[in-house]
Amino acid sequence: MGEEKGKLESIREWVVEHKLRTVGTLWASGIVGSMAYNWSQPNMKTSVKIIHARLHAQALTLAALAGAAVVEYYDHKTGAKAERVAKFLDLNEHHKN
Repeated sequence: MGEEKGKLESIREWVVEHKLRTVGTLWASGIVGSMAYNWSQPNMKTSVKIIHARLHAQALTLAALAGAAVVEYYDHKTGAKAERVAKFLDLNEHHKN
């Protein structure tokens, strides 16, 4: 159980550090997945397939942004963000010397 929590914690930390990359990746995978699904529908016009793919990706992006906001709120409440900023500032001070 401890290993699973460590793995989830490391994933959460990566997402916190790379929010835009995560949202962009989810958007791109939403477009690709939706296009793949829509192309399996034989009686749908190409323009409708593209519009559906964009709408699905947009919904997925909004969900990812909401998830990033929840993670940001959680970090703010627990003080984890302040610790990360302090660690970052401390690293910058060491590089100046």
